[in-house]
Amino acid sequence: METEIERINCYEDERFSKTALYQHGAFLVNGRPYEVEVTGGNSAVIRGEDAGLYPEIIDTFRFYAGHITRFVDANGALVREFPAVEIFRVRLERVQPSQFYVDETKLAAVKTFICGPEDIVIPVIPDGDGYISLDGHTRLAAAIDLGYEEVCAFIEEDAGYIHGFVAEARKRGIFTPYDMKRVSHEEYDVLWNKFCDDYFAEMGALGDNSAQKS
Repeated sequence: METEIERINCYEDERFSKTALYQHGAFLVNGRPYEVEVTGGNSAVIRGEDAGLYPEIIDTFRFYAGHITRFVDANGALVREFPAVEIFRVRLERVQPSQFYVDETKLAAVKTFICGPEDIVIPVIPDGDGYISLDGHTRLAAAIDLGYEEVCAFIEEDAGYIHGFVAEARKRGIFTPYDMKRVSHEEYDVLWNKFCDDYFAEMGALGDNSAQKS
């Protein structure tokens, strides 16, 4: 039977710890709750009843957090370890967002687990003398609010579709994280999710199947 993995994107769910929910490490796997909690640096702990499902859950989690390379179970036993990812510092003004909006509800949740700029790690691709952020835009907004001028980053594979997002961001006057617009959770659902749905639908109509995430 194919494993069904659903990432939980809300912040209120009694089946999961608040930490897992706030870190977006809560998953329903074949209808059962599993958690991946980042514990610092490149490490995380994975919890859930069937350890045989851990590898698939880890792969799903790393799609969004490729810098996490070491996973242990609730008893501290090593589950999986990947080659280390090079992390470097980048100034906020050198980051070109590929997103337009920041969900204020998500922003409040993200701030609960950030203790310093080293806790903000985003995937990027080179772009001239700067970088394009592929994900982590809420964390970039949190860095601004917390007064950080730098965050951590790592180089990710270039997702070809992202350049269409960047072009649209620049049309809207968004050139750094400071330019992103703060909106309510309800507005975000309408504005950003609709844009993504329409964009990928158009790409599908053109026969481009390369898009994976925003």
